[in-house]
Amino acid sequence: MRFNFSKDHVLQNDMVVLEPLAKKHVEELEPLAREKEIWTYFLGASDGSEDFKKYIHDAIQLRQKKEHYAFAVFDKRENCYAGCTRFFGFDLNLDVVRLGYTWYGKKFRGTGLNKNCKFLMFQFAFEQMQAERLGLGAHMENKVSIAAMKSVGAKQEGVIRNTFPSIHGHGRADAILLGIIKEEWFQTVKNNLNQKI
Repeated sequence: MRFNFSKDHVLQNDMVVLEPLAKKHVEELEPLAREKEIWTYFLGASDGSEDFKKYIHDAIQLRQKKEHYAFAVFDKRENCYAGCTRFFGFDLNLDVVRLGYTWYGKKFRGTGLNKNCKFLMFQFAFEQMQAERLGLGAHMENKVSIAAMKSVGAKQEGVIRNTFPSIHGHGRADAILLGIIKEEWFQTVKNNLNQKI
């Protein structure tokens, strides 16, 4: 698998543009980041102020360390920024990568934006990066996110027990692991997802 962290990769179609996350996006995304429910299942919560600036700064630093590659999501129909997503968990020797840290402002959910973003990222991972596997995951209590991942073609692969603190304040919660492999992308997932967008 190959990936150039130094290059500014821009992925786009008629609905969305994914552009490398940069300091300039703090101002554009800050209003969305104030929506508290976005951060319910994130370990690094934000309230749209100083800790959000740190969230952006940390994502940029992780790109420089060649560990993560984050994108700002721009909705062409609404002509504004909608959220963030990223590649992470790169293993260039095993040809695998993960996709996650995805969040959108409330008004962009259920609009088809996520499916368009996932299509572009899956296509890039399997057709440009030559990945053999793309992994996804979620807090077991995050039913909306799990349903969204399954709707774009990811298959449930396993559960890691007691990974997270429960969002209800007591006990622990599991993590669910999902994934797509290269053969599935070319045989079924690409065509099925393309029809949905």
